[in-house]
Amino acid sequence: MNTHSFTFCGAALRALPSGGLFWADSQLLVVSDLHLGKSARLSAQGGAQLPPYEVRATLERLDADLAFTQAKHVICLGDSFDFPGLDRCLPEDDLLWLTRLQAGLRWTWIEGNHDPGPVSLGGEHRAEMTLGPLTFRHIASGQTAEISGHYHPKARLRAKGATLSRPCFLYDSDRLILPAYGTYTGGLACDRAPLATLMASDARAILTGPRPMAIPMPRRA
Repeated sequence: MNTHSFTFCGAALRALPSGGLFWADSQLLVVSDLHLGKSARLSAQGGAQLPPYEVRATLERLDADLAFTQAKHVICLGDSFDFPGLDRCLPEDDLLWLTRLQAGLRWTWIEGNHDPGPVSLGGEHRAEMTLGPLTFRHIASGQTAEISGHYHPKARLRAKGATLSRPCFLYDSDRLILPAYGTYTGGLACDRAPLATLMASDARAILTGPRPMAIPMPRRA
């Protein structure tokens, strides 16, 4: 698996093609904004119809990343479920798969704005967590050495007259924002507010995909 290695606040990290983040020294895999159950919620509310396999596609990526990294600890940075209570409503096969992934691992659920409070699944439930020099939370607070999600950042690139959009990590000297890990989660262009003002002028974007690569964070001309 191709990864992109970089250093953030003294920690040697690897950006995975899926949008996951691996901290080898702590045997830690970090993912954000899985939004499990989004298609079921939209269908129940009469909204846009999404393919029903979005949960399975997300769990497949998570399964593959755990196999590749051999992580011992997983942190989910909030909005793991698309709506409160969906952790009790997913199909039984999906819940069993998720339970199997958790087996033998330390698993931390960080609260998000879509899923505040504890969920019924195993693991520990935190508003935020600090490990070594890094603090993990759902929404960037402006503090230093923080890793967060929430914004689903995407980089808009122009190539051969066309505009392409890729989910991306964003980082500067103080903060690191992960892309959404879930399937069909949408995103916010990093040249739009608040990302354009939240990130420092020298911020970089790491594009996800088969070969993650770092570029200067795209900004409006």
